[in-house]
Amino acid sequence: MSYDWDWEAFRDALPILLEGFRTTLLATVLGTLVAAVLGLVVAMAGRAPTRLVTWPVRAATEFVRSTPLLVQLVGAYAIFDTVEPLTIGITVLGIHYASYLSEVYRAGIDAVPKGQWEACRALSMSPRRTWQAVILPQAVRKVLPALGNYGIAMFKETPFLAVITVTEMVAEAREYGADHFVYAETFTLAGLIFLAASYPTSLLMRKLERRLGH
Repeated sequence: MSYDWDWEAFRDALPILLEGFRTTLLATVLGTLVAAVLGLVVAMAGRAPTRLVTWPVRAATEFVRSTPLLVQLVGAYAIFDTVEPLTIGITVLGIHYASYLSEVYRAGIDAVPKGQWEACRALSMSPRRTWQAVILPQAVRKVLPALGNYGIAMFKETPFLAVITVTEMVAEAREYGADHFVYAETFTLAGLIFLAASYPTSLLMRKLERRLGH
């Protein structure tokens, strides 16, 4: 028995899914910004000279990495029940990916040649000036492709936000499919929108990685 594809439903669902895509994109962009900034803070805190700082930071990072994103979302939603669900989702996504980006930053910082550090000390540059003017610009340049790839990964995990009542694109597809009994059409359309957004970005990240690798 062949499936009777409903092209009219496919067309009618498009503007609804695009509205949900705005939420998906917003969560991805803001979540990536949170992850990028917090990941850098965690990476630098992990290099602190005292264990009173490094141990709690490492423990918190390992906890986040060792628990599923879905559990973190539901837990945060239950605890902070007065906060806007989208705000919770963006924050949890940012914290979750910051735990991974911190390692990316750490690798980038460690890849800066030791001669750069020695030159800064020889010029009597302050630690703050050393980080701002010399170390971080080189480290961030090295890890930009990885940051972009994690942003794409976050984009593809935004459907998890539906469990805390955030109506993103996949949630819109599910609701429209349930109302009109056209699940195949709406989920196919959602998949195509994800593909149209993520594939060109992944190609851009590959191109950037090759360029920075030279």
